[in-house]
Order: sequence, then structure tokens, then C-alpha cells
Amino acid sequence: MFDLLSERLGTIFGNLRGRGRITEENVREAMQSIRTALLEADVHLDVVKRFTDDVLTTARGAEVIKSLRPDQVMVKIVFDELVRLMGPVDSRIPFVSDPPTIILMAGLQGSGKTTTCAKLARYCAERGKKPMLVAADLKRPAAIDQLEVLGRDLDVPVHAERDHQNALKVCRNGVLAARGRLLDVVILDTAGRLAIDDEMMTEVADVARTVQPHQIYLVLDAMTGQDAVNTARAFNERLELDGVILTKFDSDTRGGAALSVKYVTGKPIKFIGVGEKLDRLEEFHADRIANRILGMGDIVSLVEHAQKQVDEEEARRLEDKMAKGTLSLEDFVVQMERMTTGRSIKDLLKMVPGVGGLMKDAESEIDEGEIVRIKAIVQSMTPRERANPGLLDGSRRRRIARGSGTEPDDVSGLVKQFAQARDMMKAMAGMSLVDRMRFGSQFAQMSMAGGKMPKMKFSPQAKYKPSKKDKRRERKRRSR
Repeated sequence: MFDLLSERLGTIFGNLRGRGRITEENVREAMQSIRTALLEADVHLDVVKRFTDDVLTTARGAEVIKSLRPDQVMVKIVFDELVRLMGPVDSRIPFVSDPPTIILMAGLQGSGKTTTCAKLARYCAERGKKPMLVAADLKRPAAIDQLEVLGRDLDVPVHAERDHQNALKVCRNGVLAARGRLLDVVILDTAGRLAIDDEMMTEVADVARTVQPHQIYLVLDAMTGQDAVNTARAFNERLELDGVILTKFDSDTRGGAALSVKYVTGKPIKFIGVGEKLDRLEEFHADRIANRILGMGDIVSLVEHAQKQVDEEEARRLEDKMAKGTLSLEDFVVQMERMTTGRSIKDLLKMVPGVGGLMKDAESEIDEGEIVRIKAIVQSMTPRERANPGLLDGSRRRRIARGSGTEPDDVSGLVKQFAQARDMMKAMAGMSLVDRMRFGSQFAQMSMAGGKMPKMKFSPQAKYKPSKKDKRRERKRRSR
């Protein structure tokens, strides 16, 4: 998301950095470039005009013109305006004290509405609530079947009525059923169309008027850009929306819908869908998105992702190992696998402060299969070697390379990278959060600037055949 806009803004701020002290004319030139970048990102024209006018008004002051680092001041101004444009946002669901909380989900066909209903049910369940899904999309073939399958995957009850075609009755009966089962949340999956029409809008408005939902969310496909904004405006005229959920957020490299919806409709983006799996629904935070747009990473989301993958007891154990510098290669591989669950390596690196701007040149060197190859190398080691990589002399590296179908240089490269990572973790153990962020950013930039990740190539036919020298060494080791 926002890759093109981030790249353009990075170039603009880089040009300002090269000018030293700048004039008001330089600021105007920069704003013209920002205007073009926003339009290319499919941001609504009214939003572009308002945004650039506000930034220019703020930047005209002496603080930019007289600053020794005008590019930094401009980044701060643009950041503040981006946050103001997309926020404020309270991403929490206001659960009512007298359950169930009724949430009506509206949207067009193809926006991912039914899957988003299931994701939202999972989100509620993770917060200790007992949700129910109501299959009120009676227009799309197999919509009921799809919701029932998703409900089974989540172990969440689904209320469905196949014997009639009255969505209003289905919703009303679903709410009554949830109340009778003492459930906390009811999520209504209403019908959509390929385009806005009177029949669809009348049906969803009737459901809202009769059922009186506590929250009405509009599900929009982020990839439709300007069309998403127009759809939001049309729905908001017929329904009193409480928020918007943007799906396919990870697929849209432009980001125009995210920057335009709040300004055009006045309704905040509550959640974003960042993948197909049911755990890929994230709360929307304007400041975090602004950080990503400006290439400053998103350390908070990275920490939250890590916390989901590791339980508290294991986290304490790992932290103790990192502080003592006793982390083993096996620990290292296990944590790499967990951190990349549901996330690509590229996504995780972009969250590290200071790395986002470096990703453009390094991206082609990042191999998503790297973890598989690293795991193969580690599994070809003995337990002693995993605990103490310093034992790996030339013959051991050759044996491990043969066993993993890689090259001895790949084994050496992995050991070197592991040692660097372990040293970094040990150094960061006693630091404050701010110092950790600063140190991590500097370390990441030095690492990425210093060299490329080694390219390991599997030899599928490679099998470990110990040489006579290897056999003698092994006999000696065992005799000790």
C-alpha cells in the first residue's frame, strides 16, 4: 500500500534536503510535486486541493524558510496534515452494556463483505465476546454457504433461513436468536450488488430502520480508488454510517481511497483488510499509516504482530537469552518462522523505522524462500553446533552444506548474520524503548547498506556423503 506515493514523496523531500536553506519558491515547487503525486495516487481532487493548501499555509512560515534542515520540517508538516486528513479515528467497537451489540455490514458485491463479516467476528471473539453471523445476503448465489463455512472455521454460530427471501425477517430473527442464546455481538451480512441501485439501497435502509443496529459499517474495496469514495458518499446519503472498512488494503499500491474517504464522507476508516486469511483485519490508525506513507516504518504494528506470535512465558525466556547473548540458532529460526506467519519478509522490513526508504533498492534482493533455506541449514547441524556456531570449522561447514543442499559460503553467511543479530539483541536488552528504536533503525540501515543477503541455491539431488576425513573426525569426537 502507498508504494508509489511513498517513492514520490521520498524523492521530493530528498530534493529539498539537497538545497540546504530554501526559499518560499522552493516550497511552492515541492507542493506542486506533492499535488501531482497525490493525483497519481488516485486521491480525490477536493482532498488534494485542501491538503496542499493547508501544507503550504503552514510551511510558508519562517520555521521552514530559516530552518537548517527544511526537509525535516516539511516531513513533520506533511505528517501532521496526513494524520488530520485521515483522523481522528477511534478504531474500537463500542460494545453496548445490554447485549447483543448489533453491527450491520453493507457494501457492493466483490468488495469482500462476507469474508470481512467473518474477520470481524474473529476480532470480537479475540476480545472475549461471543458473536453470531447472520446470513442476510439472499441475492448472491452461495453467499449463505460461504458464511456457514467461515462460521464453522471460526466456531461461530451462523443464523441462516433458506426457505424464504425476506432479508428483513432474517435479520430480525437473527437478532432474536442471538438474544435468546445470550450472545454478545450480532453481525448482519446484507446483500450487495455490482453497482448501486434503488432496490439494494431500499432493502438495506429498511433493515437498518427496523433492526436499529448500534453500528453500521460500509465495506469498500481499496483498489477501486475514486469509485470507492463515490460509493461511500452514496451509502452515507441513505444510511447513517458509523465507519468504513477498507479491504484489499495490501494490494492497492496507490492508496487514494484511504486518503479520501474521511474527508469526502466525514466517516472514519475503522478497520483495514490486509490479506485473505481471517486474522488479517487490522485496526486503522491514521498516525501509523502516515508513518508508512513517509517511509518511517510502523514499529507499533510490528510489536503487536510479534506479541500475537509469542506467548508471555516464552517471551520472557527469549528476552533472558537475548540479554545474556545465549540465543541459539534453533531459537533464531523458530522465531523467524513465527514472525513471518501471515506476513511476508518485505512487509515486516517496511515496518522497521528507517528501512522503508531503503526497500526500493533492496527489494529485488529479498527472497521469501530464505527462511526455508535457513531452516534446512540449521536442521543439518548437530545440537551442539546449533547451540554454539563457533564450532563450525571448514569441514563442518562442508558437511552441513551437503546435508542442506547449499554451499559452504551460505553456511558461513548464515552464521555471520546470526552473530550480528545476536550481538544487536544483546546490546538492545538494557535500552529504553526509544533507544531500541533508534539503535534498531541504525543497525538495519547499516546492514542493508553494507551488503546483499547471500543467494542460496538448493541442489535437489545433494545428499550428505561423509568423506574419510569427516568419518575420522566423527570417530575422534565420539571417543572423547
